[in-house]
Amino acid sequence: MRIAVGSDERMHVTDVIIEELKKRGHEVVLFGPLVEGNTDYWPKVARDVAEAVARGECDEGILFCWTGTGVSIAANKVPGIRAALCDDAETARGARLWNKANVLCMSLRRTSEVMAREILDAWFGTTYQPNEVDDTCLAQVAELEQVYMKGEVTPT
Repeated sequence: MRIAVGSDERMHVTDVIIEELKKRGHEVVLFGPLVEGNTDYWPKVARDVAEAVARGECDEGILFCWTGTGVSIAANKVPGIRAALCDDAETARGARLWNKANVLCMSLRRTSEVMAREILDAWFGTTYQPNEVDDTCLAQVAELEQVYMKGEVTPT
């Protein structure tokens, strides 16, 4: 699998994740300050990763910022992206199982090496299981994206 990985800072946990992904046989495409000499801030990094996933250049994405919140907000602005901020393995499992999440977001501040590996285990070990309720919810999310993309609704 080809995984886009981005962060607004290079830290120990980002290096651990990158190496873990490679050990698991994934091809890793780096964005932001994970690339030598790059100083992009979190909105640009999140956009670049999300667009790579949305265009099909990468199968999935993983994003980091200090809290993980900023990159999840920015990534979710890209149509077709379902970014999930996950602090633990169970949240990652649920994001995949019920929300068909395609971008994993984590906090640089709160994610330990051990937790990161557990989150990856749950993320890659869980796939979306089509069902009436979750299919309907995902269709409603896609419809919401389309309404705003077409300019049919103006935010108040």
